[in-house]
Amino acid sequence: MEIRRDDLAGQAVQDLLSRHLQTCALHSPPESVFALDLDGLRAPELTFWTVWQQDILLGCGALKEIAPGHGEIKSMHTCQRQRGKGVGSFMVEFIINEAVNRHYQRLSLETGAMAAFAPAHKLYQKFGFDECPPFGDYRLDPHSLFMTLTLSR
Repeated sequence: MEIRRDDLAGQAVQDLLSRHLQTCALHSPPESVFALDLDGLRAPELTFWTVWQQDILLGCGALKEIAPGHGEIKSMHTCQRQRGKGVGSFMVEFIINEAVNRHYQRLSLETGAMAAFAPAHKLYQKFGFDECPPFGDYRLDPHSLFMTLTLSR
């Protein structure tokens, strides 16, 4: 597997992100979907990557700086056919390392609280993320689960 910084111009990437937004909308009410669209993922405080195996797109993820020393994982998604192969772990580990390289002290995320998101909860817990209160601009939401990881160099 190879991780590439991505400009979001490719059709395969755009299709993957469309499926990501559809999945979020399927399991969460509109006011509780915080996934970013293409324009949101092009924000200057955000870096977006894709995971590939040769020319096959496996998944994606992003890192957003929400405050000095504090990053947020955004838009983590693995292609349906590639699930269970370690793609998500590969991307999370990459993003954690990138956050450490950027000298962040904390890395946080928001994901759905429903059972459909249990695999994501398990993935993040495997890397040491713990539940936390809302951070940044988020507010308490019964459909959201907030998690954070304290980083050390």
